[in-house]
Amino acid sequence: MSEVFYYFYRDLLKWLRGKIFVVTALVMPAAWLIFVGLALPTRFTDNYLEFITPGILVMTMLFSSLQGGSLLIFDKILGFLNKFMALPARRESILFGKISFITFRGILQSMVILGLAVIFGVSLPGPIGFLYMLVVLAVFGILFSSLASAIALIVDDHDGYAAVNSMISMPLYFASSALMPYSSMPEWLRVIASINPVSFAIDTIRADFNGQIVYTQLIVITAMAVAVLLVSIYMFRKATI
Repeated sequence: MSEVFYYFYRDLLKWLRGKIFVVTALVMPAAWLIFVGLALPTRFTDNYLEFITPGILVMTMLFSSLQGGSLLIFDKILGFLNKFMALPARRESILFGKISFITFRGILQSMVILGLAVIFGVSLPGPIGFLYMLVVLAVFGILFSSLASAIALIVDDHDGYAAVNSMISMPLYFASSALMPYSSMPEWLRVIASINPVSFAIDTIRADFNGQIVYTQLIVITAMAVAVLLVSIYMFRKATI
């Protein structure tokens, strides 16, 4: 456990020292909240900001989780990863430290965006609903930070990883229920959105904001997170840098 905390703390210090990155990581979701949530005309709801806020929270976690793979890429390029793997500590502790930090960072960023949404008039769920929302975001973060870590083991350079990141994140987000309800989607998009794990997280949090605790989609996300995490652990054990 101490090894996991060491790797978590190391990445946390690196992130906090990069003050510009801390700020820029919040700019895009904040821009979505302000320019899309407050300005986009819609017909299906009178308060689009409340509708889109769960989508922006999940988007913040999705992009933050997938960007987290770049931490592993830099460790590979700078030669730290092969040294960490040669240490007596279990290799999985590197992976668990990365996933813990990436998920923690994503939740922090999501909470800043949520605070901004509240300032603009979005109502928070109750205390139990708020904790449930954190659980959904955390499980969702573990799913995609595990995926990002596995991809980063395969990809050799930062530009290649950025291309893969964009190829995964943007289609997943735009083919989800983040921006419009299923009833307003074309049929082909409705089918894709209904099996998209991003939609599962958004729908669960959206129901939570409406005072309903829904477990079904959280169970599916949890099963996917466990499966991807196990694959990532296997790849870390077999990796040669």
